[in-house]
Amino acid sequence: MNWDMIAGQWKQFKGNAKETWGELTNDDLDMAEGKRDKLVGILQERYGYAKEKAEEEVDRWSRRLHVRYEEAGPQP
Repeated sequence: MNWDMIAGQWKQFKGNAKETWGELTNDDLDMAEGKRDKLVGILQERYGYAKEKAEEEVDRWSRRLHVRYEEAGPQP
């Protein structure tokens, strides 16, 4: 799933992000605003990840979103 789609539907995906990274607060997710670089930075802060590790985590998460989106089929 590309980041334009994630950013455009950020409110729907915030819950999934919260499930994935339980230490993130609602304020953290609001600050991310669906922007990949902001989410990476927040993960670095909260989890102490190196930038590369945070980027890998975000990429893995977005791939899982893509699979779920594809399995659900087109949405009305």
